[in-house]
Amino acid sequence: MLRIKLLPIIMLTFLIAACNSKKDSEELFGATVASQLVASKMEADLITLINDYRTSEGLNNLQLSDAAYRYAHQHTIYMIDLGEINHDNFSKRAANLATETNAELISENVAKDYNGAQQAFDSWISSPGHKLNIVGDYTHTGLSVKPNNAGDYYFTQMFYK
Repeated sequence: MLRIKLLPIIMLTFLIAACNSKKDSEELFGATVASQLVASKMEADLITLINDYRTSEGLNNLQLSDAAYRYAHQHTIYMIDLGEINHDNFSKRAANLATETNAELISENVAKDYNGAQQAFDSWISSPGHKLNIVGDYTHTGLSVKPNNAGDYYFTQMFYK
């Protein structure tokens, strides 16, 4: 009889523990999803800011490229893993992108620690080298914005023609 009375208590204990674990994972998953949604919105907003700026300068809009996004995304993950921004392996990325798309001119901008598209845009447009890429003779782009575990955003934008 004692076993039967203990069984519901043991089952209830496991049920409570399982519910708590599920809640914790949902909160963690929800935070990850929220960070990714913010990053995706930053990507879209930054592309809009750049294309609006290019249009105001009499330039063409940049078309989105899956290939450029893929290389930008890989580099963003690489920078997050290192914990710093850089242009490491750019020549390899550029060569692969050129092979895949027949691009003849390729460049990239990188950034870190901006909490919004406007901040990143303002920083890039204020920097002569970054601005040169933004207003360059390019036709396509791919932009990756991703947060690290601390919530710091890393940016990589690839440009090509």
